[in-house]
Amino acid sequence: MQTGLYVSLSSQMALEKRLATIADNVANSGTTGFRAGGVTFDDVMNGLTDKSVSFVSTGDDFYDTRAGALQETGSPFDFAVQGDAWFAVETPAGPMMTRDGRFTMLDTGELVTLEGHPVLDAGGAPLLLDPQAGPPETGADGTLRQNGQLLGAIGLFAFTPGPGAVRYGNSGFLPDQQPQPVVDRPDVGVAQGFLEGSNVNPVKEMMRLIEVQRTFEQVTALARDGDTAMKDAIKTLGS
Repeated sequence: MQTGLYVSLSSQMALEKRLATIADNVANSGTTGFRAGGVTFDDVMNGLTDKSVSFVSTGDDFYDTRAGALQETGSPFDFAVQGDAWFAVETPAGPMMTRDGRFTMLDTGELVTLEGHPVLDAGGAPLLLDPQAGPPETGADGTLRQNGQLLGAIGLFAFTPGPGAVRYGNSGFLPDQQPQPVVDRPDVGVAQGFLEGSNVNPVKEMMRLIEVQRTFEQVTALARDGDTAMKDAIKTLGS
């Protein structure tokens, strides 16, 4: 009977983690460039007692890599990645990969995110514009021009958020490996005046949230019933 309680407990822990992931997706369904997360679980066999009994693993995180819908803003400092690539920005924790292209220009001419993190070029250097020349004109390849003069290009990097990647901020990731710049690829580019929305489907996530909550309640009820049955058995045998 104790084994049943332990199995129920492992199931509850797995459901709690899945619940937290889904809740995070729902909360960020309107976050620019957000990538929905998920959790996969495996059976863990109990080799100490009965090998026919299995528990739920702690779970592995994964991320939905599908692009979100593009939203036209008309702002010259809004950018969206087209294709399979990511922007790179410098943060106190190191380079961050993001699809959030809401940038702005400081009085010093530095191109930064809304949080003040410098946007990087393909070589990993901060982008510096002319603060007196107004907003830049951006080509489909990410090149930046002011008054017809080429000043640099927004860096695009190949990156896939795997289990080792760590979320940073609202829609960024700290990579576990050095991302490689993407150059001379016709299927990858930058759209100026657009932003990429979250790839979360809020309706599906709400349905999953309700389903997991119900399952959690059912598992809790089974654990309670098992505990009651064990107490009754102890009373019966003890008498």
